[in-house]
Amino acid sequence: LAMSSLREEVESLLPNWRSWYPNLFEAAVDLGVIRARVCAPSSLLLSRRHAVIYGEAVQAFRERWNALEETD
Repeated sequence: LAMSSLREEVESLLPNWRSWYPNLFEAAVDLGVIRARVCAPSSLLLSRRHAVIYGEAVQAFRERWNALEETD
């Protein structure tokens, strides 16, 4: 599984993106490389959002490294 950078993905789709867009972020959004995630207004509270992102990161780490969950 090869991972490429955001810049590499945008440049593979539109090599001269700099002549069309003021920055990489706008080019990536327009080209569909990155997308907004729709969420409930209650999830916009930073502590909740960070908890979800942290949980996703921990899960991805466990899946990548076959790590077992800690049990109490």
